[in-house]
Amino acid sequence: MAVSPSSSAQQARQALADRLAELCRDAGLTGSDLAERCEWSRSKSSRIMNGRTPPSADDIRAWCRATCAEEHTEDLIASLRAAEGMWVDWRRMERAGLRRAQEARLPLYERTRWFRSYSSWLVPGLIQTYGYTEAVLRAVQRRRVPVDDVADAVAARMDRQRVLYEGRRRFAFLVEESVLHNGYGDEETQAEQLERLRSLADGELAHVSLGVVPSRLARSRMPVEGFWLYDKAQVNVELVSGYLTITQPSEIKAYADTFAELADTAAYGAKARALIAQALAPLL
Repeated sequence: MAVSPSSSAQQARQALADRLAELCRDAGLTGSDLAERCEWSRSKSSRIMNGRTPPSADDIRAWCRATCAEEHTEDLIASLRAAEGMWVDWRRMERAGLRRAQEARLPLYERTRWFRSYSSWLVPGLIQTYGYTEAVLRAVQRRRVPVDDVADAVAARMDRQRVLYEGRRRFAFLVEESVLHNGYGDEETQAEQLERLRSLADGELAHVSLGVVPSRLARSRMPVEGFWLYDKAQVNVELVSGYLTITQPSEIKAYADTFAELADTAAYGAKARALIAQALAPLL
């Protein structure tokens, strides 16, 4: 039976409770012993271990001190934060329209200095043309958003692209070859977008790299869900039913390793331009 993202969040909270209980057992302590060391009521430690009450960050710090496991503190706190905000379904995120959802991400973009983006189904937002963005957001609005503020949402996404030109930032974009053929809008819109990608592959911006992962048999790494890495602090994944945020260091590393493996198989420079030209030729 498949597990929904919302139940996955509950599982994440339970996994945190199980891990805290495991630290207690490894230290040879009972729940009562731990409560005494933390100066808590016995019921509090029991509720946390059984997953009935979520711990706070301070609770986790006290727990790790009491079990002599302070080296796990930061990872467990990251697990707590991930469980608290790891999943937002699209209906909740976009209930007031698409513009606010676009604007909400701007602070994250402004504080990030190293962007890594992998996309298996469309061109990443930071390097979309106006027409392509309009076509993508219009398709989203028709499918799931009752409020029609597409024009404002497109303007917000275009404004966000200024991070490409401000400050000392690095950008690494990976797209599957199939993205070059997944058309949004009309032929002119798709052609304009592919020309934009070709200019990036030509090295138009020195701090921006673009790789195209070729479609071929016997690949060492199959396509996965699209994701963004923001420095080494956060990963965001857009799924069919919602928006996933990952902050646990070990999980961030898994996405970083996946990005590196995909990057090793990608085509760059002249080889990437050739793949883009193949997709562009029928449109011209």
